[in-house]
Amino acid sequence: MKVLDKRIICLICFLFTLSACTDYLDVVPDNTLTLEDLFKQKEEAWNALAKVYSYMPEDDETHNTTWTLGDEWLGRLDLSENTGHLRAMRIMRGLQSANYPLLGSWSGTGGGQPLYEGIRQANVFLTNIDRVPDMTEQEKADWKAQVKFLKAYYNFILVQRYGPIVISDELVTADATSDQLFLERSKVEDCFDYILNLMNEAIPDLKERAPAILYGQVDQVIAKAIKARVLLFRASPFFNGNIEYFGDFVDYDGEAFFPLEYDKEKWKEAIDAIDSAIEACEANGVALYSYEKEPYLFDRVDFLQNKEHLKKLYDLRMVITDPWNRELIWGYSNINVYGQGELAHSTNMRLPEGYGDGTTNTASFSWQWMSATYRMVERYYTKNGVPIDEDLTFENDAKLEIVQTPGVEEDEYAEMRGIMQPGAETIKLYLNREPRFYANLGITGGYWRTHGVRINTMMYAGEDGGYNSSQHTTDFFETGIAIKKFVHPESKSGAWQRTIKFPYPIIRLADLYLMKAEALNEYYDAPNQEVYDAINLVRERAGIPKVEDVWSDASIVRTANKHKSKEGMRDIILQERSIELAFEGSRFWDMLRHRKATAEFSSPVWGWTYTGETGTDFFILEAKQSRQFTINNCLWPIDLNEMNTNSKLIQNPGW
Repeated sequence: MKVLDKRIICLICFLFTLSACTDYLDVVPDNTLTLEDLFKQKEEAWNALAKVYSYMPEDDETHNTTWTLGDEWLGRLDLSENTGHLRAMRIMRGLQSANYPLLGSWSGTGGGQPLYEGIRQANVFLTNIDRVPDMTEQEKADWKAQVKFLKAYYNFILVQRYGPIVISDELVTADATSDQLFLERSKVEDCFDYILNLMNEAIPDLKERAPAILYGQVDQVIAKAIKARVLLFRASPFFNGNIEYFGDFVDYDGEAFFPLEYDKEKWKEAIDAIDSAIEACEANGVALYSYEKEPYLFDRVDFLQNKEHLKKLYDLRMVITDPWNRELIWGYSNINVYGQGELAHSTNMRLPEGYGDGTTNTASFSWQWMSATYRMVERYYTKNGVPIDEDLTFENDAKLEIVQTPGVEEDEYAEMRGIMQPGAETIKLYLNREPRFYANLGITGGYWRTHGVRINTMMYAGEDGGYNSSQHTTDFFETGIAIKKFVHPESKSGAWQRTIKFPYPIIRLADLYLMKAEALNEYYDAPNQEVYDAINLVRERAGIPKVEDVWSDASIVRTANKHKSKEGMRDIILQERSIELAFEGSRFWDMLRHRKATAEFSSPVWGWTYTGETGTDFFILEAKQSRQFTINNCLWPIDLNEMNTNSKLIQNPGW
């Protein structure tokens, strides 16, 4: 077993101090412990700091994550009627409710973190930290800055989900009046201004980059990157001139909550913030990930014979699971060391019979049932770096034709070595695709690296990776398409000690580069070389041609020169984001920001017929789950208990 990275353990220790302070800050018993007691020493203040961090959304947890919003994921269908399971997918099915909002961040309902509690704890901290005697002024300034930033970040998450929110800037005391306790919702633009002002206050007092022992704590690089994201959202059509959705969503004075006039200059503010964040990242060693270790033993022979393609596969396969690698700007490190339930566990394939010395077909930590939708199979590019329906060299009309990969001795197999199995049955849709397709998806005829071995995946029933009713009737990949992105090659089953833990990315450098391309494209009347250069940084790492090269080639693309218009380049950038950041919780928000969510997310989820034992029976598309996402779903409902408590609140439209 690989030992956990010492930096992860340090962060775990930092966050495990929560147990020492959770009850303290929620309830202060009479005549025992006072609030002042919690800030008598640095140790208690540290616990209070950890308390504020504890409200970070649990996007690593399968049932509580927002990353499965959208159209990328499908879980176990037999769990569909349990309100405590797969909550994000229930939202996508139109099952959100004001009686009990799913993933509700306002008051912590349905698996959501209660972010107003987190904001209250931040206010407690900021009010009392100066009374701690055994801390330097520099330490206090840094800790206060971290908490200010977290307070701003929690407010941003609330704005993402609810639009106009209640700004709670001061600590409310026990003798507060009703006017102090019950506040109205603020305009969206005022909310953004408040968030950005808090971040601007925090940044100068933060460490430029947190030391390794404190990875996960907020520093200047993190704060600048998240500030850039906030400004990207603020400039996006959903929050910038959205009269179509929210023209009649007004406060008690009849004034619109959302800004109804589009302001192009907001994109310029986003550009400036993105440039500042990228500059800070690059000055502190943040760079696009490249795998620099030796390949695994099971890949050594193929790696030597197909080094260029296997090296690229490793770069893309390990960008998430290699702990605290240099591309990660901010990672979620509140890791549940002993428990299971992470996306890494629900996506991991069980070890089939005949492989290695692992715990064969054990369900713990290898659930084998969170799968990718068929739509994701089509979304990845061809090897030319363009969509399958745009590539004139790709047999799109024959994409479902069953074929066999070349044999190991055939010349055509050279570039497939280590990526697809030789002489394996598959379909044309799975061939001649870009490297991220093979790095992220578990497919018939491909490979799956986990449990310290390389598995020859054939997703047919009874085959390695496929449905097997003799072992479990519910744990299988419903669509016949698996997700490898969050599974470390050394993670095994059976016990927590056999798994590799890593921080889930809140933001990484590739995201910033694509944000820059988008913001520049939206600000200028037509895309320029700076737009292309930003997106090409990501495409080069992905092993695909430069955007301006391939989209200018009429022998390859159906819509030649699409990249030269703002609208065409917007489509290209959004698809690039949906591929590079696939399964990381980005696509849902990208579609929402651009007011595309209702069109994109209201069609059924499709997948292969998992019970098929041969290609003929397996490669038949089935509608697996209906989806219904309306304009109402674009904003979360406020819990009715909150509405009944605070009469000044106005509910979101449609709820």
